[in-house]
Amino acid sequence: MKTRVSILVSCLIFAMATQAMVPMSDGLQVGHYQRTKSCPRAESIVKRVVRGFVRKDPGLVAGLIRMLFHDCFVRGCDGSVLLDPSPINPNPEKLSIPNNPSLRGFEVIDAAKEALERACPGIVSCADIIAFAARDASYFLGRISFKIPSGRYDGRVSVNAEALNLLPPPFFNLTQLRASFSSVGLSDFDLVTLSGAHSIGRSHCSSFTSRLYPTIDPTMNQGFGSFLRKKCPANATVDGVVPQDFVTPNSLDRQYYNNVKSLTALFFSDWSLLTSPATNTLVDQYSKIPGLFEANFGKSMVKMSKIGVLSKGQGEIRRSCRAVN
Repeated sequence: MKTRVSILVSCLIFAMATQAMVPMSDGLQVGHYQRTKSCPRAESIVKRVVRGFVRKDPGLVAGLIRMLFHDCFVRGCDGSVLLDPSPINPNPEKLSIPNNPSLRGFEVIDAAKEALERACPGIVSCADIIAFAARDASYFLGRISFKIPSGRYDGRVSVNAEALNLLPPPFFNLTQLRASFSSVGLSDFDLVTLSGAHSIGRSHCSSFTSRLYPTIDPTMNQGFGSFLRKKCPANATVDGVVPQDFVTPNSLDRQYYNNVKSLTALFFSDWSLLTSPATNTLVDQYSKIPGLFEANFGKSMVKMSKIGVLSKGQGEIRRSCRAVN
């Protein structure tokens, strides 16, 4: 019992130390639209829209959480991932390999924006809508509750090649993952904690079949690899889709960390978390201590949501999330 308590205390101290290093972001505050009275119902409107979509398709939760990740890692949290191709910019982030066709949830953001424009036109940024939607999705599928600051502005630039170069792919090793996260101010703690989002959602077979053929990767449980081969045959004409977590596919929970430890997680990047004492220890703690992952996930989501936030003079409030004004 003493060992269990000491592990919990040490992990919580680590979490507190990590959060103390979160950089300040000008213009962001919890309840921004209520405080300024510019759109007091903004967050409740987004929550209502997200709830309606998730009830019909729980799989959208993973897409909305992933959308925040994919937006913030490229040019900061500025809604650039939402921009459609245009004559001026035919190749935005949305069409990049990491986003197309796997990134989901654009219709949720569109619906939320339309509702907000009816209630308070020209007030709520698309970047804030992504952040609110990711938070609400975390609650609906994981009962993970946290407050997220708002007041972001939308960017005007979206570049296909930047998404390809800056988003960490599923075949990265730990050194590469650390470099990617560190470049945007995120730590080992955030890397391991945010990886827990792989407890939900689906993956295309092409994201991990390099671990199945021509032989099953020794870093994967061989029985699990054989099982995946049946789901993802070699030389398949259609890129199949499987759950990222076969045990609790519709719950944002600590099961992911059990999967990592048992070598039954899909990606090489998942297994790589075991290759360093620091990250391996946190994986072990999350797998063993109920509630610890859920307590920390929101902290890392908030920290991520502050990456590269634009000020009023740097961005705009888009009328449509799919196009610059």
